[in-house]
Amino acid sequence: MSTDPTQPDATTDDSAASPTAASSWQLWILLVWHPALGLPVDPVAVLALDHSQEPAARVVRWVPLVYDTADPWRERLGEGTSVQDVERWIAHSGTCAVEPAAVPEGALDLAHAADLVLDELLAEVVPALPPRGDA
Repeated sequence: MSTDPTQPDATTDDSAASPTAASSWQLWILLVWHPALGLPVDPVAVLALDHSQEPAARVVRWVPLVYDTADPWRERLGEGTSVQDVERWIAHSGTCAVEPAAVPEGALDLAHAADLVLDELLAEVVPALPPRGDA
């Protein structure tokens, strides 16, 4: 390891925060049916994919307290997730849906990007939804 302050530290990975790295990221909000609204608008997770790796790196951040509600997505996600999976989910949306999310500015890595989107959902979207009800 270099002690020269003009040389980058070998333990620092600046590529994760670079615009080039972020350009290969895709973020998706996973939604389920909201009985009170009659639409798949209830967010249960954020799916983040990095297509610069093969297979694509994946991060999933679940909305707290929706374990049973999110079961359809847990079954769909399984072990791996590909671009073709997401395209199929978009084409066959019904009681479950997937919506793209923008990569947040300032995201340090893929996990941080997913965390930022989840934070926004928890702060703005989830509180604005009516109670699920018993339907």
